[in-house]
Amino acid sequence: MIPTTSITYRRIWQIAYPIILGSVAQNIINVTDTAFLGRVGVVALGAAAIGGLFYIVIFMLGFGFAIGTQIIVARRNGEEKYTEIGQTMEQAAWFMLPLALLMFVFMQFLSGSMLSGIIGSEDVFRETDNFIRYRSYGIFFAFTNLLFRAFYIGIARTKVITWSTMVLALVNVFLDYSLIFGHFGFPEMGIRGAALASVIAEASATLFFAVFTISRTSRKKYDLFSFRGFRKELFTRIFMLASPIMVQNFLSIGSWLVFFLMVEKMGELPLAVSNVIRSFYIVLMIPIWGFSSATNTLVSYVIGARRRAEVPGVIFKNVILTFIAVTLFVLISLGFPEQILSIYSNDAGLISASIPVLKVVSLAAIFLSVSFILFNGVSGTGKTQYSLIIEFITIVVYLISTYLMVNVWHLNIVIIWTTEYIYSIIMGLLSFLYLYYQRWKQ
Repeated sequence: MIPTTSITYRRIWQIAYPIILGSVAQNIINVTDTAFLGRVGVVALGAAAIGGLFYIVIFMLGFGFAIGTQIIVARRNGEEKYTEIGQTMEQAAWFMLPLALLMFVFMQFLSGSMLSGIIGSEDVFRETDNFIRYRSYGIFFAFTNLLFRAFYIGIARTKVITWSTMVLALVNVFLDYSLIFGHFGFPEMGIRGAALASVIAEASATLFFAVFTISRTSRKKYDLFSFRGFRKELFTRIFMLASPIMVQNFLSIGSWLVFFLMVEKMGELPLAVSNVIRSFYIVLMIPIWGFSSATNTLVSYVIGARRRAEVPGVIFKNVILTFIAVTLFVLISLGFPEQILSIYSNDAGLISASIPVLKVVSLAAIFLSVSFILFNGVSGTGKTQYSLIIEFITIVVYLISTYLMVNVWHLNIVIIWTTEYIYSIIMGLLSFLYLYYQRWKQ
């Protein structure tokens, strides 16, 4: 029997598509960085992969806390307790901004010594260190943007996310071209230019969010910017919900960083191939992220509105829409692999080595389209400790598989990327079993 819900496909799309468009703009940054640095050289490309993932691992700590905040905002929105939304946002800021400062200090003063003993290539390490030192300044703006995103996704005004990300993308593309290669009177900075461009772009998005919120959002309705001070009880409630998601996201992206560090030992070409594929894979995940946010928001909303019976129906409809969207992306990628990869690099050898891996991850994205929605359905119920357990089990198996393929069996890069199937299948199966046995209702 197909589960039902009063939430329509149209309503899901209305929430998801602005996030998808925002993700498209966000991925213009990812594609632009990879495409420009791919023309600088394989060392810059490999260093950007490791440095970018290192930054994203730290970013995911804030992202996890923001998801927890978003779930609470959506719950209060469903309960029509609008003034509690602003209070929730203020308490979230009490955590996010000090965390940003702590992470900035870590990246500036400790990341270099940490990576120096892990990265085998001296050239790759030097460029990675340069990237991280410049990129670290963006963490303040990135975490602030996450708070704004949590608020607007939670109240289902997701078009704002699209506009802000387009501002971010336009600024980044222009500055990437200018600062990496030294055009329009700007200095030629190479990989440091890519990092600095991203920092300025994030600052531009923060400015947009602030102006829009002050001028176009009802601060009185949501009790925004009231600055009532630290409230231990509310802060603790947010932290208890969000902290498992923080750890879960940290582990998820951290496992990808470990994957790249293992691949780095194989040489600069496999690392460059993996960075190109990572950039492409993230594009395939655009609709997955959009519908995942919709799943989180709508599951929390119907629970807040005392319509728990609709949770399976909400998840089912999101799975259908995500599967269709990702399949369309995959058909395009399988039909035009060389043309797609030529966006990232003009190196014929790199393109040739990347095509088999592209085919592997394209099909893996179809599995992930189902498993990730189920997984976000678990998070949306508020049982974040269980989503953490699912993520932990999945990552342990994923990393053990990667280690065996790279260090024990010495397989080629095409086979190594099949670990994405392992990740998707285990996550989807565990999430389905949890939802099927309705443990979240307890």
